[in-house]
Amino acid sequence: MAQRVIVIGGGILGLAVAWELTQRGGNVTVLEKENTWAAHQTGHNSNVVHAGLYYKPGSAKARMSVAGNKSIVDFARVNGVGVEVCGKLVVATTEAELPALGVLAQRAEANGVPAKLISGEEAREYEPEVSCVKALRVESTGIIDFPGVCAALVRLLEDKGAELRLGTPALGIRPGRTGGVEVATGREVLRADALVNCAGLQSDRVAELAGVTPSARIVPFRGEYYELRPDRRHLVRGLIYPVPDPTLPFLGVHLTRMLDGSVHAGPNAVLALHREGYRWRDISPADIADVARFAGTWRLARKYAFPTGLDEVLRSLSKRRFAESLARLVPAVGPDDLVRAGSGVRAQALLPDGSLVDDFLIETAPNQVHVLNAPSPAATSALEIAKHVANSVSA
Repeated sequence: MAQRVIVIGGGILGLAVAWELTQRGGNVTVLEKENTWAAHQTGHNSNVVHAGLYYKPGSAKARMSVAGNKSIVDFARVNGVGVEVCGKLVVATTEAELPALGVLAQRAEANGVPAKLISGEEAREYEPEVSCVKALRVESTGIIDFPGVCAALVRLLEDKGAELRLGTPALGIRPGRTGGVEVATGREVLRADALVNCAGLQSDRVAELAGVTPSARIVPFRGEYYELRPDRRHLVRGLIYPVPDPTLPFLGVHLTRMLDGSVHAGPNAVLALHREGYRWRDISPADIADVARFAGTWRLARKYAFPTGLDEVLRSLSKRRFAESLARLVPAVGPDDLVRAGSGVRAQALLPDGSLVDDFLIETAPNQVHVLNAPSPAATSALEIAKHVANSVSA
């Protein structure tokens, strides 16, 4: 008899897990509380296919990003989803950034990522407007339509007879009376052999709903984007990234040419006042209280509030400061070249000691699998994470 599995969450990860389980013969139901698929993190990111460059060798992020770079591109091409493997530059704008750029080159080699150090002059052959003393050219980075990947997964799941339910939140979870799990949706109680939690920004709360005490809490960080005005898009040919701060999980404000030819700039990273809040005025007292009650928040603040956190807030409030960050990479970019282009919210898992969870975090309980930390490069790695989760469900 086919294993019955309920997947909570209709972003790229939940749909990828559902597809992997379906291919293995599972009888799958996907519950998504919103009325559209990919409503949150998947639908509000930079649509970059990451190469696996930044992550600690041997980590799940490193392994799954490198493998996912190929599998997600192959999936897109087979299923008619927009994708382009265009490569990118990570640029050192000063001599002081060269050691960190060298570490990235070493990580690329250790992770099996095709990348090479090039001079500033060689970098300008790729990006004539860039300013740098040296750069790392990463060939396998690409651009993709992640919501389009989700739409393709939905079509495949429908063709295989999976049950896909939009507008259906999980309101209660308990062990089944004869084994497995039961999930209350408000309209009915669904029964299954196993549960997979891919709820992203709500993943820790869904775990608690299922009787699991997660080892980490979700703290939401909003990332805001601008676009270059159409008449200034010629300043960027592909993807230009700064050398990131190795102590933070964020990659810094960067420039990305999208599939439609537009050029996105961002994101920054500020604490969101609502787990699903894409503007400063989106405020949830309950979400703020959750963050304030968690000891890890205050320990994180002691480490990063000044000057890092303050700089991010000021950049959020000032287009001029945002433009100055971009001008370090491409000096011709100025405030008048930028137009607001929305934002996303990153579900960042935080430990009680104030440490940001650096790797993917997946925890299990009887008949349950909870994906508790899957920020970038989770979309790139979605098909690989799905295989890991499906193995855990079957174990």
